[in-house]
Order: sequence, then structure tokens, then C-alpha cells
Amino acid sequence: MTHRQIMLVLAGLMIAMFLSSLSQTVVGTSMRTIADDLQGLDLQVWVVTAFLIVSTIVTPIYGKLSDIFGRRPLFLIAIVLFLLGSILSSFAQDMIQLAAFRAIQGLGAGGLMSLPLTIMADVLSPRERAKYQGYFLAVFGVSSILGPLIGGVLAGADRILFLEGWRWVFLVNLPIGVAALTMVWRFLHLPAHHERVRIDWWGAALLAIGVVPLLLVAEQGREWGWASPAALACYVVGVLGVVAFIAVERRMGDAALIPLHLFGSSTFSMATVLGVFTGFGMFAGMMMIPFVLQIVHGMNPTEAGLATLPMILGLMIASIASGQIVARTGRYRFFPVVGLAVMAVAYGVLVTLRFDSPLWVLLLGQLLLGLGLGQLMQTLTIASQNAVQPKDMGVATSAATFFRQLGGTAGVAVVFSMLFARLPETLQTAFGRQDLRTDLAAAMQDPAVLADPGNERILDVLQHPERIGGALNEDSSFLNTADPRLAAPFLDGFSNATSGPFWVALAVVGVALVLSFFFKAPPLRQKSAMEEAMAERAAQAQLEADASAPGSVAPPVTTSSIPVVRPAAAGREARPDAS
Repeated sequence: MTHRQIMLVLAGLMIAMFLSSLSQTVVGTSMRTIADDLQGLDLQVWVVTAFLIVSTIVTPIYGKLSDIFGRRPLFLIAIVLFLLGSILSSFAQDMIQLAAFRAIQGLGAGGLMSLPLTIMADVLSPRERAKYQGYFLAVFGVSSILGPLIGGVLAGADRILFLEGWRWVFLVNLPIGVAALTMVWRFLHLPAHHERVRIDWWGAALLAIGVVPLLLVAEQGREWGWASPAALACYVVGVLGVVAFIAVERRMGDAALIPLHLFGSSTFSMATVLGVFTGFGMFAGMMMIPFVLQIVHGMNPTEAGLATLPMILGLMIASIASGQIVARTGRYRFFPVVGLAVMAVAYGVLVTLRFDSPLWVLLLGQLLLGLGLGQLMQTLTIASQNAVQPKDMGVATSAATFFRQLGGTAGVAVVFSMLFARLPETLQTAFGRQDLRTDLAAAMQDPAVLADPGNERILDVLQHPERIGGALNEDSSFLNTADPRLAAPFLDGFSNATSGPFWVALAVVGVALVLSFFFKAPPLRQKSAMEEAMAERAAQAQLEADASAPGSVAPPVTTSSIPVVRPAAAGREARPDAS
């Protein structure tokens, strides 16, 4: 491919990635407004996890099918499904409907998350890829900046063209999606092999059977009880599903949804494990912080979007800088270690937060979290791609994305489950604090406070002590207009409830940091997957031509007779080696 063709393809991929990442960030800061309007703040985790679960499960399916039928048709299908889910989500009437429509959106998002990285591996060598993946993460950063702002502005509007403002959070995807669809349709033309292979439908089904119950009990365990019959059933079904999935994948061999031979590489295996932990730490922070900004610091969605800029700035700086360093030096071994160490420091800052902590402490934690993530996301993907053969590029990239998304989905389910499980206890503790009780009693005796219409809803809650434990589960908007003395116990209780999830995220990142010291990083290859595949096919064709030439004796086809491109050291071109 010419440089111009490559740049046009990358432009289309960046638009598609912008669409996918925007859909996540634009919802984050507007979710509180959506949940309040649909009367289901405690159900918002279903909206998030439905999207993540579905997109996680279909990610390896996209990778496998794209290896068989080509990247282009699968990418177009992913964009269309994503836009369909966006349209349906904009007309949801309750949180359950919204979760179902977000699941449809997730069907497309699974392809939008993994296929751009796979296509990049097709057309760019690993060292070149590092530089461009930095720009891709910069696109993610820009969308992460614009997303909260767009979500905040739209969610803050009462009505736009006869629809509630928050419904435009999903409709805003349409023009971007049409642009991505047009670019991919016109400029993305990669060869498809159309080989006659088995499609691992049993593996796909068993993957869903194994993963969904375990994620479900992670989210619902607080409601059911961790040892309840429903929870035990999920454990059993999930474990049996995982065991059956592994057995099927072993039997399917190279046709497996996630070929087990990929894990024969210690680099791929360790990158996968670190990806799971990174996904947990990333989504735990990115989903919890907007809630802290809006509920504890009283920000509206737009202000909360602006307050996430330090995390996005850190992500952009670290991703672009690490990409340039990898492209120039070919070295990437130290990025996972340094990135996880910085993330651990970030969560060390976040666990210290209290409801009266200065805002700059939270902003510092976000900046450090972004700086850590920016060093991890692309280097782990590049390491996974560099560790496999070109024919496995699609399934390896999708598998790496799948496990990172799996960790993120588990992270969201665990942290929000822990948050709302701890909330009744921390609220009770907060209302037992003598200093807060004194201020609360003084406010309750103040005629101006009692006469203020903005305090009507919180006074109603305070007059029914039995409702305090679940007061923030459905609609927290009564805190927006409340007297600070009346709201203080609720803010203190919510802030203390978030410390538990942040401690869990710190523990997960700490374990990953220890494992990262055992991460091996072989030199990056110098050629793209498409170039290596073409060289391999040309070598095979030459062997066949030599064998069919008049008077020739066909040489035995062995592994030593086919040139193998071995990874070269940094700065040296890889050469065929027939040893």
C-alpha cells in the first residue's frame, strides 16, 4: 500500500475509534442525569455492564471472522450495529430498556474496539505501529475530552427538538458513524482469504455461558447474597462453561475462537494477564471518578467533564510519548512496569479522598492515572501482536482486547457492587458523626432552611430515617439544591463508600505491578503482517513452481525449507533465515 492509501485507511479507523470511545465517555458524565430521569440510579450499572459484557464477548468473534472473511465486511457490520443501538438507546423509556439497547450497541462496539488495531497490524510494522497507535490513543484522549463536555451540555438541556437533552447523547453518534462508514467503504480494501475453515460457534456460545454468570454474580452478589442459591448457581454454571470452553478450544485447534497455542508464548500470556488487570484498573477509575465529581463535589455534568481533563491530558502525553520512544528505539519492556507503578501511586492518592478533601487532590489522582494508562494500553497490544504469526494477527489482537475488556467489565461490576453494598453502612456512620449531627440539627432549626423550596426533598428524606440508607440508590438530585449542612452526611457517607472500591483497584494494580517484572519483551519485527504473509505465500509459490518444473525433483517440504522472518534487533532489518 502507498503512503496515501495507508493514511486514508488510518483516517477511517481513527473516525471509527473516535465513535467507539466517544460513546463511552459521553455517557459517563450524563449517566447520573439519565438515571435520575429514568428513576434508577442503582440500576445504572446494568447500562454500563450490558454494553461491556456484550462488546467483550463478541470481540474475539470479530477477530476470528475477520481472519476468515476479511476485515472490511466485519468492520462495516460493526458500525451499522453500533448506530442501530445508538438510535434505539435514544428512545429508551426506562433503565432496563436502556441496558438492552446499549447491549445492541455493544454488538457493534466489540468490532470497533479490536478491528482498527488488527488492521493497523496488517499494514504497519510493529515499530511504525507504535507511533501511529500513539495517535490513536490521542484520538481516544480527544474524544474523552469532548465526550464529557458534549454529554454534560446535552444532559444539562431540558429539551432539544422535542426530546429530552440526554437522549441526544446517543443521537450524536449518527453523523460521526456515517462519516466512519463512508471512509471505510471507500478506502479500506484489504485482501480476504476466504479459506474453508470451521467457525467455532460452540466456543462462542460456551464463552458467553462461562463469562456472563460470573460477571452477573459480581454485580448482583450484594442483592442476592454471595452464598445464596442464585449466586451458587452462577458460580457452577460459569465454571462449567469456562471448563467446557477450554475443552472445545483445545479440540478446535487453529480454528478455535481463541487458539490455545497463542498462550504457548510467555510474552502473549503475560501481556494478556497484565491486560486484564489494566482493564480493571482503568474502568474502575474512569467510571467512579465522574460520580465523585458530581455527587461529592456538587458539579453538573459539564463541570464534571471539564474536571476529567487531567486524566485525559495524562493519557495523551504518555501514549504519544511512549509511541514515539518505541518507534525510535524498538524498546518497550519498561513501559508496563513504569505505567503500573504510576497507576498504583494514583490509586494511593484516590483512597485518601474524603468529602471535604480539596479538589486538587482528586485532579492529581486523575493525572497520575492517565499517565499510567497511556504507557500500558498500546505497549501491551503491540507485545501481543509481536508474539504471534501473521495468520493469527486478527484473533490475537481481538483476544488481547477481549481480556482487557473482560477485566474492565469485572472492574465496573465489582466496584459499583461494593459501592452500593457499603453505602447504607457508611451513611449510617456519617449520620453518627457528632460534628455533622450538630450542624444538621442547627440547620433543621433554621426557619430559612425549612422555608427554602430547594431543601424540600432532602427534608422529606430526613423525616424518614428508614429511607436514608437507600436515599442515593435511585435519585441523588435532591443534593443539588440542598443546604450544605443537610447534605454533608450524605456526601461524607458516599465519599467513604468510594474508598473501598479504590482500595480494591489499588490491590489489583499492585498485583499487576509485581507480575510486570517477569514480562519478557522480544525485539519488535520490522515488517507488517501483510508483508510477512505475502512473503510467506511467495516462498510457498516458488517451492511449488520449482517442484513442478520439468526434470526437477520436488524437495521435501519441511520447516527448514520455508524462509522464516525472525525478529531483528532494534534498528536492524529482519532477514529471512533458513537455518
